[in-house]
Amino acid sequence: MNCACGKKGIYHRKLEGNFYCKKCFIKNIEKKFMRTVGENKLIKFGDRIAVGISGGKDSAVLLYLLNEFRKNMSFELIAISIDEGIEKYRNESIEYAKELTKKLEVEHHISSFREEFSFTNDDLPKETKHCTYCGTFRRYLLNKKAKILEANKLAIGHNLDDEAQSVMMNFVRNDYSRFQRLGSISEDKMLIERIKPLRDIPEKEITLYAILKEIPFFPGECPYSFDNLRREMQTMINDLEKNHPGTKFQIVNFYDKLKPMLDKTGGGVNYCKICDEPTAMEICKSCELLEKLKKDGVIKEVAR
Repeated sequence: MNCACGKKGIYHRKLEGNFYCKKCFIKNIEKKFMRTVGENKLIKFGDRIAVGISGGKDSAVLLYLLNEFRKNMSFELIAISIDEGIEKYRNESIEYAKELTKKLEVEHHISSFREEFSFTNDDLPKETKHCTYCGTFRRYLLNKKAKILEANKLAIGHNLDDEAQSVMMNFVRNDYSRFQRLGSISEDKMLIERIKPLRDIPEKEITLYAILKEIPFFPGECPYSFDNLRREMQTMINDLEKNHPGTKFQIVNFYDKLKPMLDKTGGGVNYCKICDEPTAMEICKSCELLEKLKKDGVIKEVAR
């Protein structure tokens, strides 16, 4: 089938029923990115944006597009990678991040669990819920390093699939606090403002865009990510999407309609008594987990 422009189509967007040639597909993805940024006012003149880059497809495309976008709008861009210490995965993916940041001439900083917390993800006992620890400490470090680097915004590569999964995960967990903080932009005076410019683009389209634009990215998956709730949600939502095209968009759009009402309920943030980082409790989740690791004998003292 042919694209609307008359050229041979290389991609079929089932929800629309349209075929896209290479040129039109790339243009469409970039238009979606610009629309998300513009409609949600994610970027302003003079911003200093830190981009969380793992070396995977989403963060690689995010950095590439932001770098292209800043040619028409004056803002600073830096990249932050977090090394959780996962052998044959993170050490390899960070090499791709280094390659891309060097190619785009973007300042790149790397922080590690080993330096900050005195352990790596591989040090955790096999029965540990790795994603709980990894996700908590990764978010903590990204926020901390972005502040140290004087960024006023932190861009993360969450795509449409990620956001739909997050909506459903927090619903199932009855985690109202996190459910409330979803959306294209997360604003809090005590936290670095988080933005998600890729939020309206499906994962498979981001992958195709990266391939067509020859953006280097690490294709592997985390060895610890196969036994968690997100993976279960991913499978469930993908099955629904297959039988009911548009399901992912509908989940995210429904959340967006709820968001204004959720914001009215408030919800405060304190500072952790131990590390002085923002938290909803007296002690942040990172410090709580670190205390457990010390108690279990995984670490002796925290490097920080």
